[in-house]
Amino acid sequence: MLEILHREAIYLWYYFSLQMSQIFRYWVLGMVLGSAVSVFAKEHIHGLFRSLRGKRLGVLGIFIASALGIASPLCMYGTIPLAASFSESGMEDDWLAAFMMSSILLNPQLILYSIALGPTALAIRIASSFFCGAAAGLLIRWFYREKGFFNFTGFSAPASRDTDPRLLMRFLKNLGRNIKATGPMFLLGVALSALFQRYIPANVVAGLFGDNEGFGVLMAATIGVPLYACGGGTIPLLQAWLVDGMSMGSAAAFMITGPATKITNLGAVKIVLGAKRFALYWAFIILFALATGWLVNIIL
Repeated sequence: MLEILHREAIYLWYYFSLQMSQIFRYWVLGMVLGSAVSVFAKEHIHGLFRSLRGKRLGVLGIFIASALGIASPLCMYGTIPLAASFSESGMEDDWLAAFMMSSILLNPQLILYSIALGPTALAIRIASSFFCGAAAGLLIRWFYREKGFFNFTGFSAPASRDTDPRLLMRFLKNLGRNIKATGPMFLLGVALSALFQRYIPANVVAGLFGDNEGFGVLMAATIGVPLYACGGGTIPLLQAWLVDGMSMGSAAAFMITGPATKITNLGAVKIVLGAKRFALYWAFIILFALATGWLVNIIL
């Protein structure tokens, strides 16, 4: 019995160390550059979005807002108070929807993590996040242009935690918070990936997420809801699944439903939407994820 346990431990350590060797540098790069963006570029990015207010950009403003949402390094709980301050100053709801939706799905740090998935998956992740934000903005513009969609009552502009007057210390403190927030989930993701590689045959993964591509997209979109806890933590899993035969469309669906339905994000979104519009949010996410996944599989 001890011999079997020892052998399994060796196998698991092999998969764990192999995964770490493939992905660790992307995690480090993501944390370092993500903290740099947060400390040195965040105010500029948000200032660019604020500068759109009052300009007659029409639909073009939605696409600009979606791009700036991806560039913003804030999490959802930071984005909503920021959006509340934008709304209070007169920013249009369709632009806010585009900014918030793309910000939920992606940020500079997660972009760098996703390099580990390869150029195709990275491009699909960026494009799908951008168009998801734009689609949300367009829907708000078409159906809620004359009536407010968000309720930011009780929210105020977020207080920055990057206040140390010494730039280097400000960056290092932000990096420390980043490591503390993402490190445990990253290690858990690598550990789960090792377990999957050891005990779940590749043909099972291919059968669920690859061979039957229509069903695979639906399965990936579904498991993205309960499984997604941290962007960095799911990168090792996605990398292993793609190697084992997961279709790129299934990966795209997972990368949309995962962050959009992460429990902390859902709590924040429900506060500003209310029950009825929160249900619309759910329907939009699921339908967009399925449509994106099937379209990616058709194209590729």
